Amino acid sequence: MKTYIIVGGVAGGAGTAARLRRLDEQARIIIFERGEHISYANCGLPYYAGGTITERSRLFVVTAERFHEVFGVEVKTRHEVLSINRDAQYVRVKDLSNGGEFDQYYDTLVLSPGASPLRPRIPGIDDPDIYTLRSVEDVDAIVRKMENRQTSRAVVVGGGFIGLEMAENLKERQLKVTLVEALEQVMNVIDYDMATLVQQQLRDKGIDLYLKDGVKSFERQKGMLLVTLSSGTVIETDLVILSIGVRPDTKIAHDAGLKLGKNGAITVDELFTTSDPHIKAVGDAIEYPSPFTKTPITVPLAGPANKQARLCADAIVTGTCRPYRGTIATSIAKIFDLTAASPA
Repeated sequence: MKTYIIVGGVAGGAGTAARLRRLDEQARIIIFERGEHISYANCGLPYYAGGTITERSRLFVVTAERFHEVFGVEVKTRHEVLSINRDAQYVRVKDLSNGGEFDQYYDTLVLSPGASPLRPRIPGIDDPDIYTLRSVEDVDAIVRKMENRQTSRAVVVGGGFIGLEMAENLKERQLKVTLVEALEQVMNVIDYDMATLVQQQLRDKGIDLYLKDGVKSFERQKGMLLVTLSSGTVIETDLVILSIGVRPDTKIAHDAGLKLGKNGAITVDELFTTSDPHIKAVGDAIEYPSPFTKTPITVPLAGPANKQARLCADAIVTGTCRPYRGTIATSIAKIFDLTAASPA
């Protein structure tokens, strides 16, 4: 009986586990997830914050309990994989609920740790009212803050897809919203003339927009959170949402000596094999050549992660799969009355 260990239980991890069970009914399959939940809709988090998704339960594709019941997969939430012993083929795991540690052997290890929001070394960035949005726990904290009657103003730092979606949803919650972007336009994946339409829409909806102006510091004065921009502009706010990008969460891969790309993403082949033949990887944490440029890129989106998961499971059980051709990385976002999309 084979033992398959999966690190990470969201799109890539859960998808791989489900497909593995369909292909191998006898295997022992274990998911280790650092957070409290698996298989949730990351893209829905801003809309739960804004109230468009009214029921928190709708964020979840399936619960850990249901996943175990249906697929017979051992789901260990609140368990963090600390290290990989490649020679002996086991992982060191910490149970975050009690602090205990143990080792778990694997025949094949699948890494699907996702990506972490960037938190640059800006003075004051550790203030408790400065949030990032990656997980259900993150959005729960943001919602609790917004439900405080004293919360009336928000600053969103970063004008990418998540930043714009958060700006819209904070506005829908009747907050005064300011969007700060260090570049000369929002949504830098689209042409400037198209971005100007998005920017005008934001202004028309009452969002204060600062372009070509990054954050210099955060400071707490007399209970007030102040955001100072590079231009010297000071904005008073009650909460800040950082949305300035993500980086592959690959510390354990780095520590294990796996081959990584320039941006820290895990290098894989067309069968999702890493530089270790017993370790596969999928999702936001991998890099793979673009079908257009043929240069390695990282695409932190759920759609590609789900496709990779199925192919990866096929490769694990059968030794082969339909070769992965890469991802074009199309994306689309609703910004109030507009819809903006990028082909790559």
